[in-house]
Amino acid sequence: MSGRLIAVEGVDASGKSTQARMLAHSLGAEFTFQFGATGVGEVIRRVLLDPANDSVDDRTEALLIIADKAQHVAEIVGPALASGRDVVTDRFTASTLAYQGYGRGLDLGELTAMMRFATGGLEPDLNVLMDLPPEQAWQRLGSSVDRFEGQGREFLDRVRNGYLALAAADPERWAVVDAAGTTDDVAARILTMVRERLVIS
Repeated sequence: MSGRLIAVEGVDASGKSTQARMLAHSLGAEFTFQFGATGVGEVIRRVLLDPANDSVDDRTEALLIIADKAQHVAEIVGPALASGRDVVTDRFTASTLAYQGYGRGLDLGELTAMMRFATGGLEPDLNVLMDLPPEQAWQRLGSSVDRFEGQGREFLDRVRNGYLALAAADPERWAVVDAAGTTDDVAARILTMVRERLVIS
């Protein structure tokens, strides 16, 4: 695959979705997202984000999210990379380790093995972590929250710490960006870092 894959990661309300779109536009790359970018993924997304589905088991949640990744790679990410296009995705494999691993407490090794099967071993060339303290993220969320956003401050803490642990363990594939500040300021920091790390003009 000749295209490069950049994943923008972070806790809910970190601004990653906006920044992922802006980065894709700045780089002339294809933008996509997990989970829900495909027809199959859209069904999975509706099930998992609905607060009414509070009986979904943690393992069921993980399996559905990983199934979304398989379809996402097969239908969108893989073909784009194979054609030589760079891809910016709002979330990829690291979000599953952060949310279902560190957040839910599922085994990281098992999750990694299942994701490797689902994606064919595809990993981002660079993960951009938009780091935002959970108290700031919590303030941004407000009162209207989905099933994940409604898990509480302690859950957000575990997820954020998980992301930081993943970034510290693999600094070659991670860039940590301060997500506080104006949208344009954060976008400029991200673009500069991505261009330096991936040698993009």
